Amino acid sequence: MKTLFKILLPIFLFSLGACNKTQKNATADAPFVWESTNLYFLLTDRFNNGDEGNDINYNRTKETSKLRGFEGGDIRGIIQKIDEDYFTNLGINAIWFTPIVEQIHGAVDEGTGITYGYHGYWTKDWTSLDANFGTKKDLKELVEKAHQKGIRIVLDGVINHTGPVTKFDSVWPNNWVRTEPQCNYQTYETTTACTLVKNLPDVLTESNKNVELPDELVKKWKEEGRYEQEIDELNAFFERTGYPRAPRFYIIKWLTDYITEFGVDAYRADTVKHTEESVWAEFKNECEYAFAEWKKNNPDKVLDNNNFYLFAEVYNYNISSAKAFDFGDKKVNYFNYGFDAMINFEFKYNAQSDYEEIFSRYSYLLNNDLKGNTVVNYLSSHDDNSPFDKERKKSIESANKLLLSPGIAQIYYGDESARSLIIEGTVGDATLRSNMNWKEINSDKETQEILTHWQKLGKFRRDHPAVGAGVHDMISEKPYVFQRTFSNDGYSDKVVVGLDLPKGKKTVDVSKVFENSIMLHDAYSDSFAKVIDGEITIESNYDIVLLEVSKN
Repeated sequence: MKTLFKILLPIFLFSLGACNKTQKNATADAPFVWESTNLYFLLTDRFNNGDEGNDINYNRTKETSKLRGFEGGDIRGIIQKIDEDYFTNLGINAIWFTPIVEQIHGAVDEGTGITYGYHGYWTKDWTSLDANFGTKKDLKELVEKAHQKGIRIVLDGVINHTGPVTKFDSVWPNNWVRTEPQCNYQTYETTTACTLVKNLPDVLTESNKNVELPDELVKKWKEEGRYEQEIDELNAFFERTGYPRAPRFYIIKWLTDYITEFGVDAYRADTVKHTEESVWAEFKNECEYAFAEWKKNNPDKVLDNNNFYLFAEVYNYNISSAKAFDFGDKKVNYFNYGFDAMINFEFKYNAQSDYEEIFSRYSYLLNNDLKGNTVVNYLSSHDDNSPFDKERKKSIESANKLLLSPGIAQIYYGDESARSLIIEGTVGDATLRSNMNWKEINSDKETQEILTHWQKLGKFRRDHPAVGAGVHDMISEKPYVFQRTFSNDGYSDKVVVGLDLPKGKKTVDVSKVFENSIMLHDAYSDSFAKVIDGEITIESNYDIVLLEVSKN
């Protein structure tokens, strides 16, 4: 990592924000556009411990394998970083965190060692938060504080399965779940009507039969003194919707309650291809209803006119597939079932290519085959054991390629600070899920330099929708220069990006983009330059400039 900045790929960015055909600064006027979101994805348990008093609950005291137990991260830890402007300084305008609903109380040995449900995907009760993560009061505060800073909140929704069976957590009734066969992923049926892995009960999402609540859930609610309230709410839901009391509709009701109560802005849907696609259309419909109800009940807290957003984890979906995912014997277009975006599992491979190959291809696909929808690009994640830069030797290149590519940019916690993805003594995906490296961020100069680079690109991308949602066109090959243009509902934004500029004085022809006499601000070096005879001259010690119309 010592040589990181010696091989830093130089980047030169110019930008123009214009609104309603007037010369205005896009940083002041830029609307929030989901298609250009800077999305920060974190594991709730691993990001930041804001309340050490909730670190141990439900008698979860068994010794686990390394990084397979609860480490203390919680909602209050996220709130702390919102208060400190950590996300704002990184240019983040949406935060997605792993599920926070109550997890199974017991531990399992899944072949990778003793494991608790620290990751949030092993649900015990969809209607309550896990005490390790915090309270509904905490969640309310988190959403409100995030919204005050223009940051949207994305919850992670699991409908496909419950948590594993342990001696503390019984299997749900057989009219709710199946426990076999295990999926072999060869066909549509052997991907949906099966359990993902052994001992992960699969919800009967295809069933339309009325079912009663599981006895254990009834008992739990009565012990907690909220049985009557939950029943009244369920009765009202089924009366309003006319849905059968089938398993999936209970879960849809429980998940959308978080929208109605707290005003969360989006869901990332987990294990999408493992349920029937119609489930997600039903889910989106109820999400939209709940979001409209929240807006109606909280008119003073509404951020804008954006609809509720829903994006999918269809494992191994890639942008090359356009809108169809191929099961082998059946193709499904999930965009037809409520999804606005799909997580793109291909980007980490595309990132091996040069800039123009990535940018032009993504722009073409998003503005043609995928027009009206988008993808969520990532370079590392919680369950992808082949990240683009596992050894963290290309942190600057990673920022450049991720944050300058068309589409939604998903920053996985620690991408911006070179958090290690190789942890000795771990097995499987645990190595990807270490605690956030706050110590290095606070004390290590090289880590701080990397973070600063991500922050500058992140804020520039946030302030200019053209970067993520615009149309890409190359202007020149050497030096490599391109522009992006974005226009929607009277708002327009133009961005020009160039490579291989010298450190020190640099003069570039901007006549095709900027008018003469406009004063531009370089957000990277915090310097200014006026457009003269179609050119600007910037002098800085960086080989990157980020230009925008000066606000002064």
